[in-house]
Amino acid sequence: MLLTFLNHQWIAFRRSRGKNTNIAVQIIMGIAILYLLACAIAAGVLMGRIIPGIFPNKDIIVVFNGLILYYFALEFISRLQLQELPTLSIVPYLHLNIPKKKIVSFLNIRALFSAFNIIPMFIFFPFCLMNISNTLGVTAALMYMLSIVSLSVFNNYLALYVKRLSMVNIAFVATGLLLLIALALLEYFQLFSIAAISNIIFSKVALWPPLALVFTLLAVLIFTINSRYLRNNLYAEELSYGEEKKSSTDYPFLDRFGEVGTLAAVEIKLILRNKRSKSTVSKGLLFIFYGFLFYKTQFLDKNQFFMMIFAAVFMTGNMVMLYGQFMFGWQSAEFDGILTSRVSIKNFIKAKFLLFTISSTVLTLVVSLYGLISWKILLIQFAAYFYSIGIATVMVLYMATRNYKAIDLSKGSSFNFQGVGGTSMIMGLPVLLTPIGVYALVNYLTNPYWGLAVLGVLGLAGLFTRNFWVEFLVKEFNKRKYKIAEGFREK
Repeated sequence: MLLTFLNHQWIAFRRSRGKNTNIAVQIIMGIAILYLLACAIAAGVLMGRIIPGIFPNKDIIVVFNGLILYYFALEFISRLQLQELPTLSIVPYLHLNIPKKKIVSFLNIRALFSAFNIIPMFIFFPFCLMNISNTLGVTAALMYMLSIVSLSVFNNYLALYVKRLSMVNIAFVATGLLLLIALALLEYFQLFSIAAISNIIFSKVALWPPLALVFTLLAVLIFTINSRYLRNNLYAEELSYGEEKKSSTDYPFLDRFGEVGTLAAVEIKLILRNKRSKSTVSKGLLFIFYGFLFYKTQFLDKNQFFMMIFAAVFMTGNMVMLYGQFMFGWQSAEFDGILTSRVSIKNFIKAKFLLFTISSTVLTLVVSLYGLISWKILLIQFAAYFYSIGIATVMVLYMATRNYKAIDLSKGSSFNFQGVGGTSMIMGLPVLLTPIGVYALVNYLTNPYWGLAVLGVLGLAGLFTRNFWVEFLVKEFNKRKYKIAEGFREK
């Protein structure tokens, strides 16, 4: 049965209209994966020399033990953003005399064919063979390798399980996000250390190698849970999810905005119900951790906010940039219907502004937790917030009137270049460089706090003159709407 499924997928690929494009994308992805594997091999072989160079006064086994769980914690977050759910057109099979167990087994087997499952072996196995075996013995080295394989499999199925749950329960996503933020803050303030816990666990494995079987049991457990969930929800997940008809009262707080609120509610449903839009927006959640990379106390003490502006704009306005990058392509499938319906283009544009404002406000409230590090961070973030909703939104929607690329909502966003045009590729540059340029100029002429103030005031000016910008964008849209529609028809 496995060979039958594989054969059917090969036939579907061979007969697809976009076969040549898919082959080109697969070649590019293959080259990228080969490059990553080469880097992983080099890191694994040279790790015995790299560790003493970075940590000269520490035992190399202790440092290695601390790296293992730290690596897999970061890998898990990466999987949530980059690893696609294994896809299979199951509709033709569900009415046939094929047990769901076999379909689920095929989906699970396909999920194992991921670069995420190969890279850890190239990184950690050379060190185990060259250092662990010489220091702790061959048995300990084999158990370390078993632990690494088990952790990779565990991450693989846990990420898939979490992504499937997040598809049907947005509260699950919010809870998980808050948990990640809490753990990151604890790690940042050194109240909790993944590396320390990893060192304790693998020190025990070194002393008693059979303890590594615990990781294998965990991998088997999450595989079982994931398989059971699939068997119970296979049809509902692939067919029923997203088909339930909801009224605009699903988002009561939008009712006060009238037709604009209704259009914004429809777009929120579009984001949550379609693979490409949902994965694009969910990737933006990773950027809220940028603060841990850029908010450094040594720069805050010297009032050097230059790079912090970049991080703040990305965190507070990532929805504007990532989702807005493909505006109006998200509605490409029904764009002709929008042009021929009674939908007011003015309200259509206003709905985009409303959506961006709501998302930026929510993100700003979340990243305000960085204010626990320093009150200066709040000044930076609110200046970036006003810029995002007052200026960046106008810039993004203006460039959207020059985007003629349609978007296929059924495909994920990872390594997917469909719908990417010249406008979308350069859109991020002016959005990111403008606030940095404004701040740098004012900072040079006066001081950094005036730089933040001017940036915030410019954003507020854009916000208070929004009606003017809406009228301007409506005119730009009407100039090119037929050209946009024509481009969207070219699938």
